[in-house]
Amino acid sequence: MPIYEYRCRRCGKISELLVGVGSYADELKCSHCGSTDLEKLMSAPAGFSFSQKSGGLACGRTTTCCGRSEPCEKPPCKK
Repeated sequence: MPIYEYRCRRCGKISELLVGVGSYADELKCSHCGSTDLEKLMSAPAGFSFSQKSGGLACGRTTTCCGRSEPCEKPPCKK
């Protein structure tokens, strides 16, 4: 069974979940707060890693999801 990463829209934390064939998205829960409001994240293939540019964010991005240059106070930008 594959392992996928999900970001919780409630607490903003990332969970790695083992997802079986025939599993339903509403069965998945955040391993931190128990919420079912999850967003599936894109993962890098094995052997590939994202590097952080100096002065920027992970994956070479220079802004957060909402366009700021530093993390927001609310999920999913909060770090």
